[in-house]
Order: sequence, then C-alpha cells, then structure tokens
Amino acid sequence: MDWRWSLAEEKIREAAARGEFDDLKGKGLPLPPDDLAGVPEELRVGFKLLKNAGAIPPEMEMRKEMLALSDLLACCRDESERGELRRRLSLAQFRYRALMEERGWAGAGAFEDYRGAVEDRLVGLEAPGEKKR
Repeated sequence: MDWRWSLAEEKIREAAARGEFDDLKGKGLPLPPDDLAGVPEELRVGFKLLKNAGAIPPEMEMRKEMLALSDLLACCRDESERGELRRRLSLAQFRYRALMEERGWAGAGAFEDYRGAVEDRLVGLEAPGEKKR
C-alpha cells in the first residue's frame, strides 16, 4: 500500500477515536439512491468523473447557450446589440440542428413529431403533464 494511503487511514482512525465522526449529518440513515443506478458498472466511474467536473453532453451545452442568448435578447434594448444577439442565436440554433442531424435525431419520425415538446421539457418551459401552449 502506498505511504499516502497509510497516512490517510491513520488520520481517519485517529479522528474516529476522538469522536469527530459521531455527530455527522445523516448518521444512521440509509445512503441516498445512486444517480448512476441505470448506468452499466464499467461506465459508472467515467460518468461520475464527468458529472463531478460539471461536464454535460454537447447538445445540452448548446441548449444552455441558446437559452442564455434568448434571455439576453429578451432583455436587450440596444438595437445594434439585439442584431448581434440574433445573429449569435441563429448561429447557435444552426449548430444545434446540425448536431442533431449528424446524430440521426433530426430525421427520426418520433423526434420530429415531438421535437417542440421535447425541447420545451428540456429547457423547463413545460412541466410534466402540462399541455403544450
């Protein structure tokens, strides 16, 4: 065993002996459900690393960018700045559609039928069970 692990284990044992872990929040309660329960075991470590690093799939990153640009556009009063925001939003939408086509989602019949509802649900515009506006 590496000396660092031994040192860490020793520090943990000493802290436990002093009672530093006796009043921890959640002591005696079951562990929370695993977010990755549906992910194959061999992929869980990678998914966990990506999640902890704040990484999200490219399509979700693009959706976040489009939402931010839409929000900025809604608040913007300067016409020249609004034009630049519209241009950036159009470019982001184009890149998003291109990615969806590249992944084969754009031509899928079900995706096309429900595209608006799926996108609204992803961006939080429509609550589950709510009828489309």
